[in-house]
Formats: sequence, C-alpha cells, structure tokens
Amino acid sequence: MPEELPPDADEGHAQGKDGTRIYWSATGQGAPALVCCDGIGCDGFAWKYLVRDFAARHRILRWHYRGHGRSGLPPDRSRVTFDDLCDDLSAVLDRTGTREAVLLGHSMGVQVALEYHRRNPERVLGMVLICGSHGLPLDTFHDSRMLKNVFPALLGAAQKWPEATHLLWRLVVGGEWAYQLATHLEVNGKVVRREDFAPYFMHLSGIDPRLFLGMLKHASEHSAFDHLPEVDVPVLIVAGTHDTFTPYWLSEEMHDRIPGAEMLTVPGGTHVAPIEQPELLTLRLEKWLAGIQPTRLRAAAS
Repeated sequence: MPEELPPDADEGHAQGKDGTRIYWSATGQGAPALVCCDGIGCDGFAWKYLVRDFAARHRILRWHYRGHGRSGLPPDRSRVTFDDLCDDLSAVLDRTGTREAVLLGHSMGVQVALEYHRRNPERVLGMVLICGSHGLPLDTFHDSRMLKNVFPALLGAAQKWPEATHLLWRLVVGGEWAYQLATHLEVNGKVVRREDFAPYFMHLSGIDPRLFLGMLKHASEHSAFDHLPEVDVPVLIVAGTHDTFTPYWLSEEMHDRIPGAEMLTVPGGTHVAPIEQPELLTLRLEKWLAGIQPTRLRAAAS
C-alpha cells in the first residue's frame, strides 16, 4: 500500500551512481532539515508521528532504500552495501538541494547515519539514533547469536531456490499470523496501533527476499564502533527498555562512546518505540532540536 503523503509534499527520484532510481519525498518548511533513514525492510512507517509533529517547523525529507518502497531495484542486486546507501543518500540530498541536515536513523538507519557522518561530516548537523546500534546486528539480536548462526543457511537457500523462497516469503511475512506474532512477542501490542504497524508487513512481503537478505548480510558485517569517539555533532540516542532487536545496553554503549551524546530512555519501549510512545519522543526531540545550529553559525561562534 503506497504511503499517503501530506497535501503539501513534494516527491521525486534521485539517481544512484549505478543508475538506480531512489525515491524521496519532502514536506514542511524550516531549518534544520530532518532526513529520515529507515530500518531494513521499511518504507517510512516509523516516521508517521514525526511528520505530524514537526512538519510545521522543519523540512522533513524521507527516502527509500534501493529495492524498497518506491525506489527501483539496482541493476546488480548485490549493490546493497553501505557504500551504495551512502552514495544514494548524497544523491537525494543533492537532488533536493539539501546542503546539510540532521539525520534521523531507525534500526539499521542508525548504521546508515553513522556511516554517512564518517564519510560526509560537513553535511551532518546532528544525529538522532533510534532503536538501533553501531553495527553487527545479528551478533546481538535477542542477545543471542542464534540468528547469526542460521543466517548463512537462509541466504544460501534464497540463492539456490529463488522462486520458492519468494513464494514462501510472501506467505510467511504477509500473513496475519506474522502481525499477531510480532504484537505478542516483539512489540507492545497494547499501545501500538494496527494502522501504524501493519503497513510494515505489507511492504516487507513485497520486497525481493534475496535483496533483503543481501542487505542484511552487509549490515551484519558492518560496524561504526570505531567511529563513535570521532562524532563531533550533537547526538540524541533513543532506546526502548524492552527492545529485543537491539537490546538497551547497545544504546548505553553508544552513549558512553559518543562525546556529549544525550539519551532518551523509553520505558517499556520496544523496537518500534517511535510509534508506541510518539508524544514522549516529540517532547524530547523538540527540546534537543532547539540547540542545533547550522554549520556556518557554529563556525562563527568558535
């Protein structure tokens, strides 16, 4: 189901270095601009309330990863590395005339934001790192290495039997039972709204599983741990105490290693805390954003 855009939204496509069409949408006015980086398999569901609460004061730019949402498939489906994603983000910023921005990353988007800052620090005014980690997500999923141990078999099966894998993927991920399982075991089903969370499964079921698993493989091998002490912009870390995908201690670790980082703890929050307790995030983010200055103003002050 295509995402419903606000009436004043602008949208279009940028072009990756390999010719892949990368979808973007922009709404709202005001600085600093906020650029949203999704989790893997997502096409924007986590940002629903951010757009609602901040578009009146900030320009909000969203984009879809290659092979996700309204973006095209890369000609070479192995081109789903962080090199490709960072290049795509630069293409989106250039296409939309966004010289610098605050990056917001959710889940794998935290890795994207950190890696982008490593490569293009002059374009990053600050980062909001939500329910994610610096890297190696399969090592810490549910505080267990079980998924990492079985992942090579899953990837091998997808490559060997692509048609059967695609059919099974759609049946499993797109079924009602997947939503019910998630809301009983992984997220707080008592507070999350079906209309906020169900679109995630609808979108995920339509992704090419080989591309998804390939991107997850690169994410599982990537880490920005060494870069954390070098981060020189304001950072707000948002962590749910009941997040099983990226356990809470990972956010504490980032907080300890990033100079001057601030942290918002979401009591009872899970991996989808932005749609479980949006008001809490809005209040804290509003206060944090008030201290963000454009690069030229920071340079003049120093």
